[in-house]
Amino acid sequence: MSELDALKAKTLAEIAAAADEAALEEVRVASLGKKGAISALLSGLGRMAPEDRKTYGAEINALKDCVVDALAQKRALLKDSALEARLQSETIDVTLPSRPRAIDLGRIHPITQVMDELAVIFADLGFSIAEGPDIETDDYNFTKLNFPPDHPARDMHDTFFFNPDENGVRKVLRTHTSPVQVRTMLGQTPPIRVICPGRTYRCDSDQTHTPMFHQVEGLVIDRSANLGHLKWILEEFLKAFFEVPDVKMRFRPSYFPFTEPSMEVDIQCSRKGGEIRFGEGEDWLEILGCGMVHPKVLRNCGIDPDVHQGFAWGIGIDRIAMLKYGIPDLRAFFDADIRWLRHYGFRPLDIPSLVAGLTGA
Repeated sequence: MSELDALKAKTLAEIAAAADEAALEEVRVASLGKKGAISALLSGLGRMAPEDRKTYGAEINALKDCVVDALAQKRALLKDSALEARLQSETIDVTLPSRPRAIDLGRIHPITQVMDELAVIFADLGFSIAEGPDIETDDYNFTKLNFPPDHPARDMHDTFFFNPDENGVRKVLRTHTSPVQVRTMLGQTPPIRVICPGRTYRCDSDQTHTPMFHQVEGLVIDRSANLGHLKWILEEFLKAFFEVPDVKMRFRPSYFPFTEPSMEVDIQCSRKGGEIRFGEGEDWLEILGCGMVHPKVLRNCGIDPDVHQGFAWGIGIDRIAMLKYGIPDLRAFFDADIRWLRHYGFRPLDIPSLVAGLTGA
């Protein structure tokens, strides 16, 4: 066997034995690289006699072409094998059910959903949203709202007080969102039409009370605001929120330091079969408190009660969420139980709309 035949057999055997593209590349470099065996033969042609160069050069070029073809075929085989191995490792069983998307697993908390519903309803009635801090001064939380110094709501059993600061002033966790109304009246000139949703805090805990809960209060200040306007707004809100064509309300006299006259509102309902249905029946359910803003409150906030008057109301967001969606225990709102949230929660794209329906499709 000649030198070229031996080199050819050796090179082709190495190409056939290459297990992957890296090994094949080593064979190519050893034969056709700058210092490869075949390249070395080609570089030596210049030192041969013309007759030998012609014959020997053709044989070397034929060897080179054979090796190049063998390398190309082997590379194609290795690529096909690698692709087949990858397809086998990444096989998907299309008969299995698809994995749920994150957007299908996530849920909106009922409190967040109800707040969004309130924003949609009152925006349609021309109201804007006002917000304020959870930590308030005694002045904004009580004094400017006409709470007497000895009012029971100031006692420790109702209010969370902070320790006195360097000036001896004790701030509180707001017991209602009414301080937001105070801040709004101090910062804006009438006419005013706002709702004030947010967290509130009181020392209380049972099936229908928690130390932290949510309220939404409404405030209208104008030259001609009256109880007729208040009644219409509450009626439209309740019809839209509970999604009933009609609602009957009953106003009962009550007392709140910041309104005069003050009233509590009941709505007609049916309690048959343990289920509360609004817009029908012969029972009544207390739903909110309201009244005309007390002249002292207007004066405390820099508004002349001889020129402007207004009305306000307050509703527990947690409570109306319980009523609308049949949630039996208020404490479950704050348990962070994912099973409860999957049952009572809302899909992220169930955006409230007065056209499509508050609770989505």
